[in-house]
Amino acid sequence: MTDQLDNLFSRVLSAKIFANREMMRPDYIPNDLPHREDQILRLAEILAPSLKGSRPSNVFIYGVPGTGKTAVTKYVLKKIEDEGRKVGISLEVAYINCKHDDTNYRVLADLCESVGERIPFTGLSTSEVFRRFVNLVDSSERMIFAILDEVDALVKKTGDKALYDLTRINQRLSRTRISIVGITNDLKFMEYLDPRVRSSLGEEELVFPPYDASELEDILSRRASFAFNRNTFEASVIKLCAALAAKEHGDARRALDLLRISGEIAERNGNNKVMEEHVRMAQKEIEKDRVVEVIRTMPLHSKILILSLHLLGKGGSTGELYDLYCTLVKNMCLEPLTQRRVSDLINELDMLGIANAKVVSKGRYGRTKVVSLSISTKNLKEALQEDQRLGALIKK
Repeated sequence: MTDQLDNLFSRVLSAKIFANREMMRPDYIPNDLPHREDQILRLAEILAPSLKGSRPSNVFIYGVPGTGKTAVTKYVLKKIEDEGRKVGISLEVAYINCKHDDTNYRVLADLCESVGERIPFTGLSTSEVFRRFVNLVDSSERMIFAILDEVDALVKKTGDKALYDLTRINQRLSRTRISIVGITNDLKFMEYLDPRVRSSLGEEELVFPPYDASELEDILSRRASFAFNRNTFEASVIKLCAALAAKEHGDARRALDLLRISGEIAERNGNNKVMEEHVRMAQKEIEKDRVVEVIRTMPLHSKILILSLHLLGKGGSTGELYDLYCTLVKNMCLEPLTQRRVSDLINELDMLGIANAKVVSKGRYGRTKVVSLSISTKNLKEALQEDQRLGALIKK
């Protein structure tokens, strides 16, 4: 085993494919964002009044995954922060990923920490954390941008109370102004909100369209020119990665991952050049990992719904699925979601390719929607292994 490890380490250390691997990471923000010039300019126009000490409108940004929403937001706010320092305006940015911090308490606690106040992980009421945040931010004159990324995860899990408070917080502040930038992959997100929150949060809205194959190819070419050493990949590799990602709703994040993992596979195999066969291998690897990761990060009720589909076997009607879901939820001493909300979750699972929902005719008995699971038991078990309650219910 020692010899094998030594050979592996030697192969990795001698590999010359990557010049700067980190530049292929999805969270890397380059100095320019091609094919998002219109969105950058529009967002900058909305937020620019902050440079004169005025509070800009709240902004809500929509778009499918991998369309540059987070990158553009961070890019524009970095530019505004830099300009603010030049003109003597105090501008601060608090970035919160609501997929990870998906409770009202954690969101408010993170906002407190962004202005220098640590909040206990538990032990305080949400209203007390909000009160502390108000007192903290109003202690000096400044402008704060609160970026709530994947904010739909927060609302679907714990409701819109935190959003309601944040959209009205400026009424309680005298020295500080707060502007909210909400980001979501869910194009129907506003339907989940109270009308009062909806009107305040969506003062300005931006929609990010998917990238097409030629745009993805350009993005990959630019990034690869810095991330890879010269002559370490075939020209067709970029085209193939772009074409495969374009089929996935124009997801630039997926295209970057595909190219990066292709390079890593070539490196592990001891090859000096990335070829199309490495892209095909990377595609299979991503496909497997993506399903597991998506399910693993889903809210609890979505996981229970997927488990219900698994227990149904070859599938069943939405009514049968809802009955089984309610049984599992009540056995866990939880309150089930409404049938309408579960129907929305089924549509989301169908869109993600985790479930297959199709309407079938029952002759004179009308039509019904039949739902079945589209992933393997192995992937489901891997995704739910962290939750012993759910993992124990998976059929062998």
